[in-house]
Amino acid sequence: MMPVTPVRKLLVANRGEIALRIFRTAAELGIATVAVYAPDDRESLHVRGADESVALPGSGVRAYLDMDAVIAAAEQVGADAIHPGYGFLAENAEFARRVNAAGIRFVGPTPEALALLGDKIAAKARAREVGVPVLEGTLGATSLEEAQDFFAALPAGTAMLIKAIAGGGGRGMRIVQRSEDVAEAWQRCRSEAEAAFGDPGVYVEQFLPAARHIEVQILGDGTGACVQLGERECTLQRRHQKVLEMAPSPSLSADERETLAERALKLARSVDYRSLGTFEFLMGEGPGERLFFIEANPRIQVEHTVTEEVFGQDLVALQLGIAGGRTLESLGISQDALRPRGYAVQARVNMEHMDATGGALPTGGVIARYEPPSGPGVRVDGFARAGYRTSASYDSLLAKVIVHTTAADLSVALRKADRALAEFRIDGVETNIPWLRALIARPEVQANAVTTRFIEAHAAELAQAAEAYVPVAEAADAAAAMAQKPELVLEGAEPVRAPMQSTVVSMDVKEGDEVRAGQQLAILEAMKMEHVVSSPCAARVVAVGAGAGQTVMFGEMLLALEPADGGAEEQAKDAALDLDHIRDDLAEMEQRRAFGRDENRPDAVAKRHRQGKQTARENIAQICDPDTFVEYGELAIAAQRQRRSLDDLIRNTTGDGMLTGLGTVNGDAFGAERARCAFAVGDYTVLAGTQGQRHHRKLDRILHVAEQWNLPVVLFAEGGGGRPGDTERATYAGISNGTFSRFAGLSGQVPLVGVVSGRCFAGNAALLGCCDVIIADETSNIGMAGPAMIEGGGLGVYPPEAIGPIDVQTANGVVDIRVKDEAEACRVVRQYLSYFQGDIAEWEAPDQRRLRHVVPENRLRVYEVRDALETIADVGSLLELRREFGVGIVTAFIRIEGKPFGVIANNPKHLGGAIDADASDKASRFMPLCDAFDIPLVSLCDSPGFMVGPEAEKTALVRHVCRMYVTGRSITVPLFTVVLRKFYGLGAMSMAGGGTYDNFFTVAWPTGEFGPMGLEGAVRLGFRRELDEVTDPEEKQRLYDRLLEEYREQGKAISVASSLEIDAVIDPVETRAWILAGLRSVKLRPPLSGRKRPFVDTW
Repeated sequence: MMPVTPVRKLLVANRGEIALRIFRTAAELGIATVAVYAPDDRESLHVRGADESVALPGSGVRAYLDMDAVIAAAEQVGADAIHPGYGFLAENAEFARRVNAAGIRFVGPTPEALALLGDKIAAKARAREVGVPVLEGTLGATSLEEAQDFFAALPAGTAMLIKAIAGGGGRGMRIVQRSEDVAEAWQRCRSEAEAAFGDPGVYVEQFLPAARHIEVQILGDGTGACVQLGERECTLQRRHQKVLEMAPSPSLSADERETLAERALKLARSVDYRSLGTFEFLMGEGPGERLFFIEANPRIQVEHTVTEEVFGQDLVALQLGIAGGRTLESLGISQDALRPRGYAVQARVNMEHMDATGGALPTGGVIARYEPPSGPGVRVDGFARAGYRTSASYDSLLAKVIVHTTAADLSVALRKADRALAEFRIDGVETNIPWLRALIARPEVQANAVTTRFIEAHAAELAQAAEAYVPVAEAADAAAAMAQKPELVLEGAEPVRAPMQSTVVSMDVKEGDEVRAGQQLAILEAMKMEHVVSSPCAARVVAVGAGAGQTVMFGEMLLALEPADGGAEEQAKDAALDLDHIRDDLAEMEQRRAFGRDENRPDAVAKRHRQGKQTARENIAQICDPDTFVEYGELAIAAQRQRRSLDDLIRNTTGDGMLTGLGTVNGDAFGAERARCAFAVGDYTVLAGTQGQRHHRKLDRILHVAEQWNLPVVLFAEGGGGRPGDTERATYAGISNGTFSRFAGLSGQVPLVGVVSGRCFAGNAALLGCCDVIIADETSNIGMAGPAMIEGGGLGVYPPEAIGPIDVQTANGVVDIRVKDEAEACRVVRQYLSYFQGDIAEWEAPDQRRLRHVVPENRLRVYEVRDALETIADVGSLLELRREFGVGIVTAFIRIEGKPFGVIANNPKHLGGAIDADASDKASRFMPLCDAFDIPLVSLCDSPGFMVGPEAEKTALVRHVCRMYVTGRSITVPLFTVVLRKFYGLGAMSMAGGGTYDNFFTVAWPTGEFGPMGLEGAVRLGFRRELDEVTDPEEKQRLYDRLLEEYREQGKAISVASSLEIDAVIDPVETRAWILAGLRSVKLRPPLSGRKRPFVDTW
């Protein structure tokens, strides 16, 4: 149970009327409020309705979907809670998790409840589990064959509904009544779902042709206690979008009302529901079961207002109380005390024109007059005002008119709603108020004899009837407004009109300019897309009717042109002389390329961002130097022509899940030649980054270029492995392709950098495992097989998250560098590559006197060897590899006076610095990596030897630790050994390349101590007979202490240096100078000089 901590400061991550609605309640509760806004939305009334406001980066809907920006805004102002409203991030479980992780309360359900109930398939599965009836349908992403089989199994005359798994609002939804229509409807739904939500998955269910849509309002406190606040009738919908809602439902009998409430409560209690939530049902006709659960909305609803009116409760206040740790009991809420009174109706006033097909065409403009209705039982939740310019970037909802009556007659509430709508005066933009009045006036609505398809069936009649409800005065005002805004078109001139409601981004000509045919006149933006307005002919501009930043309506004049004299030949001559003219062939090429660009795939990009990830192009942009990346194979499409249309493949598979090309990295520091790099970046937004025929060909091509020209390769390996769906195959099994062998063949020739974010299975993992270094973020799952392959092999059923998660793959040594996210991964890639590119000119050295205090004076006390590393290295130059694996040895890249080095260092905090099998493997892989690319090695030794004992031998210790000897003898770069404290026996010798004379030098700090084994063990073993002969314990201890002191004196660094077993004893402050002196004494190949070793060991 949460502690009771009232919300102190509330940020609302939303806009418009719902933000204002929440602010009002918060103010009444004494809670400080914070608004967020996109810069293009700063004039929205919600910005003024809060105590503070914070601008979000970006524009339009995308700004309100930026999780990082919203959380940063809350942290900036010290908000202790975030209310998401509805839409935007309201049902995003990841957002709720990140809010909570930031120490901020999420006003809504738990992330776990959001994840379950926000997934339509998972929610229906839970309903089945708890015995709540659902419509017959599939329980997962459904293939065409499965959809056809389901339709065939339905009773004769029954229709099927295809629905998108993700999202809502009626998109990605089709009714199928004939078997021959299944294929087209299935494909259309998938295409719409992919475009709208970035997820093409669909499922199917039985369609109820004469159904009512009824939902139940639930309130829970997270302890298992839940209450229901009645139901709402939401049957009147246009294309699955609600327009008129009422509470309670006049359609239910007492038994049906009780059954519906019980089912909603059962679902809510099954997840210990917290906060407000709505459980939606369809009610069919006829005998038998009539109430079917369809989905849950784990958030506040647009239509929550009607529930508030009939129950006399402020639902937002209850939400905030629960977010502050209150229980239903402490809030005074019990089921017995909740009694509805009368009827309430809500009408959604939208900026739109309703056509004869039931479709809504968005409108907009500057609101000249905004006079909402009033009176007893009338409430308006809106956000408009006179002088407000609407935006095409956001939802068309302008206001909600809510009426309430205590009368037990729905018709009384409907008459009041009609009266309120008649009084509502909005000038300057067209709204659906006349259409709403026409709807309410229908006798079927008055009698509640409607279904969810009523509007669709009567669309033409409603559109015609709505004309009678346009006030005469309003029509006259509109005519007057048009008269006051004359189109300044001279005789003989031709107007150029806006092709859609949009915003003028730029007006590129002025009055008097001469323009040629096809010349750009203006740029318009609508729905986050820019549209170029071009001249239809050679002409002179005689009038300009719009300017940058202005919102224009469909058909509104932008400018007027006077066609120029002269025929087509003169125009062609002018065009030929224009160096900026875009020919048709070039335009075609640009159009093809555009399908693979992020700016033309807003939904896929938005989905990627919602997942906290970057796109493939964003990753390249963060690694590559600006304007240096050139792309290979950009126009590739999936080899699936036998099963998909060309248009579909171009729109949805351009790039074939992989971006390849060349660019430079760190060019400012190392010059263009050393900065050259090849890239193979998986694009998970296209076919989940799977490896198809052309995907492989793109890889083969770029790897060939990298091999031929000696280029490092950066591989982003997110993806699910091989793709079985390609149809243009030259072979059957694909086992003769050369991609894997070609990539493996680059090992040891050029640096291979692998990066993973998300899922990396099968063939993608095989490529990743060939890399010299693997950089993976917190979301990574890496495995040689994905869930399907594991299940197909009869090895069990596992979710992707259970296969090779980041904690497993860092602890076992597969992942070299663990990072937070892709942005950090990109930064680390640049840093990692820099060590192989050469020296840097600017550097800063830490205060070297700190080295004198790293090793404690007490020789038995452990210390942090990374303190020594960070002090020896230039400031900020340390990059550690495999930190969580083989922890007995630290492996890292550093710089000293700008020059790159590799370091191996014993970690006295683990087994006292003893070298076990994992630590040996770690060092034995790192040394050849440095040697392959001519990076000198530094060894910081403090080891009592190899780990020994029966348990250690079970790890194949003999073979593993001896790798350090054979590896040490194989390297050709200099090895500089610095003994910090213990240098005992075989283990310490392996740290020096085999012995103190088997490297470039061995020096020791004054704290160094040497011996063939640990001094204490040497005394007990070497003088066992003498010690056993002494029977008195105190005398035996004195003998032991004397012998140990003699050994310590003989093994002191100064003593060992006197007998020339090491080269010098140095002041720790001199460490950097000794290493640099050693480096000056050798000659290394230039950076990136090509192959020296046959390969770099992957382990």
